[in-house]
Amino acid sequence: MEQKEKNETKRPEQEKEKNELQEMKDNQIKETGQLVLEENEKQKKIHLLSIIGEIEGHENLPNHSKTTKYEHVLPQLAAIEDNKTVDGVLLIINTVGGDVEAGLAIAEMIASLSKPTVSLVLGGSHSIGVPIATSTCYSFIVPSGTMVIHPVRMNGTVIGAPQTYDYFKQMQDRIIGFISQHCRTSKERLEEMMLNTGMLTKDLGTILVGKQTVEEGLINEVGGIKEALNKLYELIEERKQE
Repeated sequence: MEQKEKNETKRPEQEKEKNELQEMKDNQIKETGQLVLEENEKQKKIHLLSIIGEIEGHENLPNHSKTTKYEHVLPQLAAIEDNKTVDGVLLIINTVGGDVEAGLAIAEMIASLSKPTVSLVLGGSHSIGVPIATSTCYSFIVPSGTMVIHPVRMNGTVIGAPQTYDYFKQMQDRIIGFISQHCRTSKERLEEMMLNTGMLTKDLGTILVGKQTVEEGLINEVGGIKEALNKLYELIEERKQE
């Protein structure tokens, strides 16, 4: 009888703890777009990180804009690297691009992780989202996913001096260099696609859809969440055997 009463007392406490844990997870997704996946058959701990909306740099974007804040992402990537219980990282991408320096910093951090990493492009991975998508060990894109490759934009008032144009050219070369090092596309082909004048009516650049990104060598494979997770499990097992 006493044991029964104890069990009945524990149930509300367990239920409360469960609800608090779920609320904490929901808040984590809402605030940072991150979640830990650990209730899987493979018994692997996967850190899910989403890159959505516009990538925010040193200046705050309007409150109504969906953003990925690099001051959230960079510390979290450092924590993932330092956490021995995390087996791998799954990157979900649907971004219009954004701040070049912030986006490139995120891409460099992801590329330098010792953990297996896989990216999945949903919707789009445009502009500075391209190096982020290619920064992982392996990359996927859904059939309807898109990638837009275009030159570095000049926003606001720009002083029309040769040094200014040289600066933007150096920045563009850094982006092209990073992408070419992390995929099968050459620097020459990337620059050709960036400066394409025949696709966008009022702009330079190239739009690639699904399979085209694989044919161009930017992305490894067309697939969805199932394929991305299976590949990540495979990479984790390979890393453990090594």
